[in-house]
Amino acid sequence: MLNFEFDEHDEFTDEERLRELVDSFEAEDRAGYLDSDALDDIASWYYEQGRFEDALRVVNRVLGSHPFSSDAWMRKGVLLNTLDRHAEALDAYDRALALNPVDVETLLNRGITLDTLDRPNDALESYRQALELDPVNDEALFNNGVTLERLNRLAEAIGVFERCAELNGDHPEVWYELGYCYDRTGEHALAVDAYDRHLDSDPYSHDAWYNRGIVLNKMGRFDEAIASYDMAIVIADDFASAFYNRGNAMANLGRLDEAIENYLQVIEIEGADSATCYNIALAYEEQKQYREAIRYFEQALESDETYSEAWYGLGCCFDALERFDEALVFFNRAVVLNPGIADFWYAKADCAYTLGRMGEALAAYRTTVHLSPENRDAWVDYAETLFEARRPEDALEAYRRATSIEPGHAGTYFQQAKALFALGHREESVRSLKTAFMLDPSKREEFARAYPEMYGDARIRRLLDMDT
Repeated sequence: MLNFEFDEHDEFTDEERLRELVDSFEAEDRAGYLDSDALDDIASWYYEQGRFEDALRVVNRVLGSHPFSSDAWMRKGVLLNTLDRHAEALDAYDRALALNPVDVETLLNRGITLDTLDRPNDALESYRQALELDPVNDEALFNNGVTLERLNRLAEAIGVFERCAELNGDHPEVWYELGYCYDRTGEHALAVDAYDRHLDSDPYSHDAWYNRGIVLNKMGRFDEAIASYDMAIVIADDFASAFYNRGNAMANLGRLDEAIENYLQVIEIEGADSATCYNIALAYEEQKQYREAIRYFEQALESDETYSEAWYGLGCCFDALERFDEALVFFNRAVVLNPGIADFWYAKADCAYTLGRMGEALAAYRTTVHLSPENRDAWVDYAETLFEARRPEDALEAYRRATSIEPGHAGTYFQQAKALFALGHREESVRSLKTAFMLDPSKREEFARAYPEMYGDARIRRLLDMDT
């Protein structure tokens, strides 16, 4: 975008003369004569001082004398855009282009304003026109890439940013945007390289260090991610998101006390929020410090009572404390809030089973296997509960589903044998037991203790070669 920096001429570096020009303009007789070059200098000075309204007043005075100056209309557009008067800025750019339709700088600035006005396709057209006139304009390429990125056209954005980087490898932002796009497209190694290139030129970019840490965390390179977050925090010591994700990386490494310290730092900076309290609770739960975990799950729910994972976490803690009635209440709350999560239903099913509420347990197991049909453990637990509910045919079907999911699991065949035996399918029961023994010989030692009725059947013992 156009800036109002002074040209490198001796007369423009004369601060005393420039101050006199400004004083003259600000004097009471503002109608006094100042030529267009002087007014340009004054406008540039105001712009550099951040006095954009004053700069606009000067440019309007230039246009009063030179209404056909495309450069003045372009400058007016820049100022209006800076003042967030984007629709007026667009009109000024259009006036400039009516006078000079091949001005690349105006087309570029017009594209930026159109993007700000949420007209990305019009912005792309403006960049296209600029690039037709100047195909190696790195700023036009960069802003074109930014608009494509906003439209989620990431592959196209990457191509444009890569072309921009080829033309100007020292562009201050192109490597940062490439890092972001590579991350979004799953090209994590390229993302890290791009952020490294950005940091070569801007080593104090806390956002780049932070984003680099995010990518490294996704790659499972947790120690490097922590080092990257450390840099972000050194640069910006109140960077709450860096502390939060540093905590996540610590948790991934099993360094739970350090993870908690980082999460508490987030709370100190920003106050308690549901996600941070939830993560603290998870860390305490993993350490079996259930009462501390409960405290932070409850704090998470104070911030967001619809946080289904926190209700589930409370249920798990109370279940671990063998306070099953309370646990079931919390699991019920979780499944009501988020009925599509198989783990919630599974936990509810196990808890209801422990409480002897077989009907409720069966319904919850049935929902679990519907939501997670490849969960062998859930099918086995469902089968066991069906068998205890004196539904051996349904139990057998559930066991068969479990064996189809994991044919090499000895325990499923071992448990399935009792359903076959109860249904009078003795030969099939024996085959199921033989498969279990073949897969895990230790099951042979469990047989008498686990299934005394079957063991007491002399024919079954003989078929299993247990009397020799």
